[in-house]
Parts: sequence; structure tokens; C-alpha cells
Amino acid sequence: MALRPDEFHDHALTAADGERRLPLARMTGWDISPFEPDGLRVAPLRPPVLPEPPRHGEDPSDCDACRDRGEGIWFNDHWRLTRITGVGVPLVLMLYPLEHHDMADLPDELAAELGVLSAHIVRHVQGLPHISRAHVYRIGDGAAHLHIWFFARPEGQTQLRGSWLPVWDDLLPEYPAQAAEADAAVVADALVASVGGRRSATGASPRD
Repeated sequence: MALRPDEFHDHALTAADGERRLPLARMTGWDISPFEPDGLRVAPLRPPVLPEPPRHGEDPSDCDACRDRGEGIWFNDHWRLTRITGVGVPLVLMLYPLEHHDMADLPDELAAELGVLSAHIVRHVQGLPHISRAHVYRIGDGAAHLHIWFFARPEGQTQLRGSWLPVWDDLLPEYPAQAAEADAAVVADALVASVGGRRSATGASPRD
């Protein structure tokens, strides 16, 4: 059984200093870290918050993902894919189910489709010129509506590889929007060709 919130907090404090600051993570010493360890400090460990605050969209009637279900670059009867703007890496895409589901209550048929779609999206992102890898993330602490992130890691930028990529994305200057939009269209068209669907929320699928 997992530790209770108070037990977990007390256990973590055994490694903290008098200001409740934990030592720097080993990750900060990796050669892909965007930060130099000298001068870095860990924020003081705060006590648990119970009950946890609700995530955005716990009530489907107040869910932005449900309200925005007509927005995206690719759609089928169950899913939509959007491009996230204002990012630092070449391309960030997000996949949502059209209906209000989180990962834990995703019906098995949609879970199977999620796996197939994720593989195809990764394949098409990595097929873009000058893209080495597509990272896939599901976190879910901010919003209750399932959303899967796809980050394109630029070719040759080996310092951006691995788990620090979302942090580098936040540090980098905004990537040229016109290039990102063009690459997103290539991925969406390739997705239509490989798994079907359509480029607009209301348009007909080529396989209809």
C-alpha cells in the first residue's frame, strides 16, 4: 500500500535540509540538462494539500476541450489532433478524444484506437525533414479531459534529447509559426492517408 500523504511528506523530509530543500536531482548533472548545477536551489518541500484542488474540466459542462471540439488539424469520429502554438521546438501536437474521457475511464475500443493513432502520429512526425524523434507524454494533473502531447525533437540538437525536452521547449524562443503550421499540415495529411479521418471537423472522410 502506498504511503499516506503525511507519511510520504515526512519520508521526503528525511533527505531535506533545515529549509525543507531536497538535494539537487541527478538529472541536473546530465549533459542534457538546461541548467548548470552551480547556483541552482530546490524549492522548499510544501506539505500535502488535501483534498487536492479540482483539475480543469472535472465538470464536463466547464471543459474547454469539450467546448473546442471543432478546433484542430485532423479529426475522425472519436478523436481530434491540434497544433499547440507559441512553442520553442519545431512542432507540438495534442490529441484529444471528442467525448469527455480521462485515461482511466477510456473505453477499451478507444484505448486501442489511441495506441494505433499514437504510433501513426509518431511515425509521421519523425518522417518530417530535420526531426529526429517524437516524444509522447500523458500527464493529466492540469485537466480532466485526456490529452496526449507529441513533441518533435529537432535533428542534431542532442542536448535537447530525453526527459528535459519540455523544459528546453519552454526556454527556447518561439519557433517560426509558418514552418510549424506547414509541418503540422504534412502530419495531418499523412494521418488521413494512413488511418483515415479528415482535415476539418465537419468535412467528409476520404474513406466515407
